[in-house]
Amino acid sequence: MRKQKFPDFLKPFLWYYNLNKLDLNKNKEKIIFNILNFGTKKATDWLFSVYPKKEIKNFLKNNNFKNWQRKSYQFWKVIFNV
Repeated sequence: MRKQKFPDFLKPFLWYYNLNKLDLNKNKEKIIFNILNFGTKKATDWLFSVYPKKEIKNFLKNNNFKNWQRKSYQFWKVIFNV
């Protein structure tokens, strides 16, 4: 994947990062984690348009969930059947 300009509506969910330096491939775990954990439907729709659902599911399977909000984790666990 490549660097891209991130839509402004993602800023609240990636506030900790410099969006001009984020890379869709190198930083995909940060991006996926933050948007699934804190994002709106609009943000998750964007996420699903950028990353294949299989890749997101693999991230959920292989991620340690200590920093997740419990409700977010449980929700995505059900949605992706993890």
